[in-house]
Amino acid sequence: MDKLSMNKSRRVRELLADTRGLSTVEYIIILCLIAVVCFAIWRQFGETVKAKVQGADGMVGTLPTDSSP
Repeated sequence: MDKLSMNKSRRVRELLADTRGLSTVEYIIILCLIAVVCFAIWRQFGETVKAKVQGADGMVGTLPTDSSP
């Protein structure tokens, strides 16, 4: 039993010391934070941007076009 306990203890230490994959986790966390910030910005300014784009679309629609060849 004591040998099994020592093997488990050694395996736990090895797992805790293993740093492979940490950069992937960090990138995922950063990506999630960027998504949250973008969502907050969209919630804050989304309607304003939508109104500006619709206004610009209306102005472009009234411009004269030259259809002669």
